[in-house]
Amino acid sequence: MDLGLHGKWALVCGASKGLGLGCATALVQEGVNVLIVARGAEVLEQAATNLIASHAYSTGATVLFCAQDITTQVGRDAVFALRSDFDIVVTNAGGPPTGNFRDWDRDTWIKAVDANMLTPIELIKATVDGMAARGFGRIVNITSSAVKSPIDILGLSNGARSGLTGFVAGVARSSLAAQGVTINNLLPGAFDTDRLRGTLQGAAQKSGQSLETVTDNRRKGIPAQRFGTPAEFGAVCAFLCSQQAAYITGQNVLVDGGAFPGTF
Repeated sequence: MDLGLHGKWALVCGASKGLGLGCATALVQEGVNVLIVARGAEVLEQAATNLIASHAYSTGATVLFCAQDITTQVGRDAVFALRSDFDIVVTNAGGPPTGNFRDWDRDTWIKAVDANMLTPIELIKATVDGMAARGFGRIVNITSSAVKSPIDILGLSNGARSGLTGFVAGVARSSLAAQGVTINNLLPGAFDTDRLRGTLQGAAQKSGQSLETVTDNRRKGIPAQRFGTPAEFGAVCAFLCSQQAAYITGQNVLVDGGAFPGTF
């Protein structure tokens, strides 16, 4: 299927590895020009090199990279100095640490909200009006399945990402919807990423069980009986950015191998 995205420009955050890189890869495969952002310069540059060698050469896509912390104003200013207009924005910031809510002070909460709620909002503010003026725009926020099915040790993520979810529910249904701009959230379940490994390690320490036992139990709790891959997550992201997904907005798309047990 041709997703109708060839030649579009995308900003993909947290794209040096994991789910962000999976999204960037899927978009480049569709001929989308991308500016990928992450904090680690060396890993990010290698990701850009790999994208160019593996996909961009054949699709004609341009791959740019910017090693910045997108959760800071300085970082966002540096990104938009490279390019100010985007047709697609994929927001993604590393999840806050696991732990016990009794140990989190105000500064810890503010940092989590800044990264996982306010930063996506700032990126939306900076790009949606240009999208609306051109009659096409796609914003995909990578959040978490914990928004629908909270995990006790992920309280910081549960709270901050739920705030973003509420904001998107409103703004996606504003006049932007009639101007060709869609805003959706992608909720990953257990994917084979560094983030998952960190979460499992935290769960193992809390429970006193071995990491192997905790990992196996988590896998067995997924109807698909496996963890997801960044490539398949990226494919879902690319579809939400497509011309064919123009009638999908304000939605929370759960990608979790069937782990969420609810009907709705």
